[in-house]
This record gives sequence, structure tokens and C-alpha cells, in this order.
Amino acid sequence: MKKTDITIAVTGLNAIDSPGPGISVIRALRESSYYNPRIIGLSYDTMEPGIYMHDLVDKTYQIPFPSAGVDNLLHRIREINKKEKLDVIIPNFDAELFNFIKLEQRLSEDLNIKMFLPSLNQFEERQKSNLFAFGKKYKVKVPKNKTLFSLSEIPLIENDFTFPLVVKGKYYDAKIAYSREQIAQHFEKISVRWGLPIIIQEYIFGSEVNVTAIGDGTGRTVGAVPMRKQYITDKGKAWSGISLDDDKLLKITHDIIKATKWKGSLELEFIKTSNEEYYLLEINPRFPAWIYLAVGCGQNHPDALLKMALGRKVKSFSKHETGKMFIRYSYDMIVNLKEFEKISTLGEL
Repeated sequence: MKKTDITIAVTGLNAIDSPGPGISVIRALRESSYYNPRIIGLSYDTMEPGIYMHDLVDKTYQIPFPSAGVDNLLHRIREINKKEKLDVIIPNFDAELFNFIKLEQRLSEDLNIKMFLPSLNQFEERQKSNLFAFGKKYKVKVPKNKTLFSLSEIPLIENDFTFPLVVKGKYYDAKIAYSREQIAQHFEKISVRWGLPIIIQEYIFGSEVNVTAIGDGTGRTVGAVPMRKQYITDKGKAWSGISLDDDKLLKITHDIIKATKWKGSLELEFIKTSNEEYYLLEINPRFPAWIYLAVGCGQNHPDALLKMALGRKVKSFSKHETGKMFIRYSYDMIVNLKEFEKISTLGEL
């Protein structure tokens, strides 16, 4: 069967020690059995390695940082679309999703550019600062947490927690604190990088297990693959992991997607305790950086999302292979300085 040509823009090209999902998403799209994709990278920084991976990314354009707002993003997408005639955009960063969600209908109606994203209500409901209320509403165990907006609030929460506890940023970053002084240190470092609020979360002892999943917006789970982290970096990122056979974890995932009618991709992060209780730590409203493991297990989630964005019906994946591992590695790319200068000065490569 001849594949259909299509142009897809993808963010998250920062394939570094704390990688974005973009490169893994692109690898999955390249393996589509239905589409022949032209991949347009959307970058925020000229040092994102994906810009220079020409075997995966056909062309790259810089876009404004999320803090620049919706109008600036729309203006830039219009410029890019005049050259590339985009069919679909797949955003892969938490911090950028608010702007893309606000633009989803407008891009579809004005430029015929499709996305498949959670609603604004779904996006806000699963925010770290709202997660405890989310757990109560949907009957999911969630560690106790408090939201802080200033250092002066630290003494007010000490009676509510025992050490160690976890200090988290609004979008990214999580550090373990063993004292009031460490809470303050982590608060300052994380807030400088990601802003306020800062979330203080109860520390749960156990092993980290994650699920990458995708919902169709009606409550149906299109696919889900659970994974246990095998090796974790000092930034808390999984550098290797193994797919699991865990019916209880999958049921929790299906129940969450059914109750919320989740639309699009998501990653659920859990702690599994020694007595096999599962505590939901985070819901990331996009593909995880390890999404290519799902492809290796027989579920190509980015390809399924692409089809749904374009209005095609997709069947739910009925199974996944277990005992499959992913292991990340790093290597040195040799890049022509002229390429770096071009993306830096012209905003495209």
C-alpha cells in the first residue's frame, strides 16, 4: 500500500540528559504503516540536538518561548505554515501546552492544522497543585501535598509532613528534602527556573512505575504500556526501563481515562509500595521521553494520535509485549558551524 504524504510539526527536540519526547515521537512517526511524514522540528533553543539530526528532522524553525503568549505563537505558526503547509502539530512540553490548547480550534478552522490535545479543563485539573483534589474526585490514591508561594510559608507546613518530603516545580523538577534548610534551598533553585508555585509532597517509599497511554476523548483507552524504571539519573529521569505485565496498574489507567474522558497522550507516574498499593505522583499531559518503548512493545501511540488528529478511527491496542527494555545512550554529533549560525540568525535550518 502506498503511504500518504503528510507534514507534521513536532516540538521537544532537546535530546539531552533530561530529554524531551520529540525525537522518540519522530522515530515512532517514521515507522507509521499509513503515513509518509515530512517532519518539521519546532525548537526553542539553538542547542537542541534534534535540530541537527537531519536523518529524522527534515527542517527546523524556532518558535517563541511559551511566556511570549498565544498571539506570538500564532503569528510564528502562520509564517511557518506559509512555507510548509502543515497538516498536524504534536506539542511535547508541559509548559507550552496551555498556548497550543488555546489555539487548537483556531488553527483547525483558519489553517486546517490539526492537533489532538486534552481540553483546558483536563489540563488544569491534573496540575501538580491540583493533584490531591484530582485523586479525591476520581478515587485514586495521591500523596498528600501543599502548595507554597513564598519561603515564609515553609514553617506553616512542617506539622503536616514528616521528613523526607518532595519539593516539586510547577512543570518540572523534583528534589527530596531532609530538613527545613533543604526545603528552602530546593524552593529557591526550582522557582528561579520554573516559577511559582512550589509543591510540597509527601514522600512515599516504593518503586517507580510509569504508564504511557492515549485516550480518544470519549473515555476509551486506545493504548497503554506500563514500565518500571531500571536506572534513574540524578535529574530523576529514567535512563533505562522495562515493560511490565501489571493488570492492576493498567486498570487504574483505564479507570482514569474513562472517568476524565481524557483526549490525547498522557504519562502517569506512580509509586508502587511493598504491599502493592499505587500512589499517583504526576500526570504529564503529553508523550513521555520513553514513548519509543511502547512502539517496541507493539503499540505505536504517536501514529495512533496522528490518525485521530486527522479524524480517522483507530482500534484500541489489545496487548503489549512485556520484558522489553529501553536503554538510552549518548554520542557526539559533529555539526557544521554554519548550520548553528543559520538557525541562530535566521530562525530556521
